[in-house]
Amino acid sequence: MMYLANSTMPDIAFAVNLLARHNAAPTKRHWTGVKQILRYVNGTRDLELFFQRGTSSEMIGYTNAGYQSDPHNGRSQTGFVFLQNGTAISRTSSKQTLATTSTNHSEIVTLYEASRECVWLRRMINHIQQSCGLKAITAPTIIYEDNAACVTQMEIGYIKSNINKYISPKLFYPHELQQNGEIDILKTKSYDNLTDQFTKSLPTSSFEKCVKGIGMRRVRDLQGSGGEIS
Repeated sequence: MMYLANSTMPDIAFAVNLLARHNAAPTKRHWTGVKQILRYVNGTRDLELFFQRGTSSEMIGYTNAGYQSDPHNGRSQTGFVFLQNGTAISRTSSKQTLATTSTNHSEIVTLYEASRECVWLRRMINHIQQSCGLKAITAPTIIYEDNAACVTQMEIGYIKSNINKYISPKLFYPHELQQNGEIDILKTKSYDNLTDQFTKSLPTSSFEKCVKGIGMRRVRDLQGSGGEIS
């Protein structure tokens, strides 16, 4: 399941990450969760990442955090995804390594991790495009975030105050990238954030919307469509 979550089925990433925390001492409840994932995988064997021709090649990202998704030790969940041609090329669903003090704090940690991944992706894409004689990326990569306070703080930069004195200045790295024109952090509505599936359990309708949003399609629905299936 870890292979599937990391390779071709990002839609099971959150559930697999949640269960993987209990590998050392699993219980019957966790085994029930494993069987539920296996049933889902069996029922969606024709659900794949679909790269469509003729779509915009611009890379965009989405970030979100699940505040204290693990209440036993005060850890939140990091979730982000980057899309190229409308399909996920990089995604993460993982428990944060430090205890955050607020929803805003956990969102800043997530944005910091996503911006580091964005820098690496931009360098990799530029290397590939230049090797093929194509133009390098010059426009900033748009990263959508649904926390208004986080977006505003990244525009202003680190200012020590009673609100953010518990937040490490290094987590404001995205502000520097935004000033340098490498990324552009924009506010999006919560129900349009495609990373919800990587941070929490969702109702079926919301989950299916997120799955479709990251470029996953059923093979039976692609008859007559041009594209590549990974």
